[in-house]
Amino acid sequence: QVQLVQSGGGLVQAGGSLRLSCAASGGTFSRYALGWFRQASGKEREFVAVISWSTIITYYGDDVKGRFTISRDVANNTVHLQMNSLKPEDTAVYYCAADYSRSYSPNPEHYDFWGQGTQVTVSS
Repeated sequence: QVQLVQSGGGLVQAGGSLRLSCAASGGTFSRYALGWFRQASGKEREFVAVISWSTIITYYGDDVKGRFTISRDVANNTVHLQMNSLKPEDTAVYYCAADYSRSYSPNPEHYDFWGQGTQVTVSS
C-alpha cells in the first residue's frame, strides 16, 4: 500500500513561487508514475503534471506549462512541484497521486493513491 505525504504550499503573492513535495512510502514506489492535480473551490479536480518512474516522461496541463516543473528524486521516493510566476487562478488544494498503470493520463480516475492535499493560495 503506497502512502503519499505532502508538504509545502501556503500563501504567496502573484508572481511568486512555491514548491510542493510529496514523499512516498510502501509498495513498489519506483514502478509508479506520479502526478499532481489541483482542485479549486467549487470546481472539478484538474490535472497539473505527471512524471514517469525514469523521469524521462513528463506532461503538463496547458494552464501551467512554462511555469511549473515536476521533478522526481527516485533515491528518496519524493516528487516535487516547483511553481513559478504564480497567478491568483492557481489558488487551489493541490494533490499528489500515484498511477500504477503508468498511463500518464490527465484523468484522476486513473490514479490509485492520493496524498492528503495542501492548500496553495495566491493573492493578487
